[in-house]
Amino acid sequence: MDINTLNIIDDFKFVFVEDNRYMKLVEGFANTLKITAGALLVGIVIGVVIAAIRTSFDKNRESMKLKGGLGYYVLGFLNAVCKVYLTVIRGTPVVVQLMISYFVIFVSTDNGVLVGIFAFGINSGAYVAEIFRAGIMSIDSGQFEAGRSLGFNYLQTMKSIIIPQMFKAVLPTLLNEFIALLKETSVAGYVGVIELTKAGNIIAGRTFKYFIPLFTVAAIYLVSVMLLTWIVGRVERRLRKSER
Repeated sequence: MDINTLNIIDDFKFVFVEDNRYMKLVEGFANTLKITAGALLVGIVIGVVIAAIRTSFDKNRESMKLKGGLGYYVLGFLNAVCKVYLTVIRGTPVVVQLMISYFVIFVSTDNGVLVGIFAFGINSGAYVAEIFRAGIMSIDSGQFEAGRSLGFNYLQTMKSIIIPQMFKAVLPTLLNEFIALLKETSVAGYVGVIELTKAGNIIAGRTFKYFIPLFTVAAIYLVSVMLLTWIVGRVERRLRKSER
């Protein structure tokens, strides 16, 4: 074993093994997964609600306008609120939204993971909403008519017929959003959350060796993304087979 290999092994032991510094990476990766999974769930809930409101208004605008009544104005108001939300969230950087959430909205709490779930969930919801909206709009209008012929009202048709088909159509895109969200959480360290990137930076700051911890962090992200990409590929192939 040459001297360079021995030096790398010694550096690795010094960086990660001494003082159990590798536990920082374990903690950081766990927080990254918590924030990513929690934010995706929040984003899905927000996305379903917003997509349902916007598609309902788009598909029923003319008929509701002819009938008049309070429902048209309520749905129109909710649609306008959704548009404002989408414009603001997609038009501002996620790190700014994260800092506003931590230092302004939730100034009284020190639970950075929950704040991260909230901030990234709100951000993800804007993009998931458009994914779901595109999925709903892509479903043939005959499916709505089939629901009505079965005696379902519009909400029942959406719940029992349209949304299940929509999820199947957008699942690969939704999983890609999950991959993007995993990488976006690397900015959570701005508000003191020890996620994966922050953990690597802490180890580098304590050991004054940046190469090994930061490349290790990059490798963990790369392996995680490759694994998720493989899962997305499997899901897409399974969906294609089920459509035959």
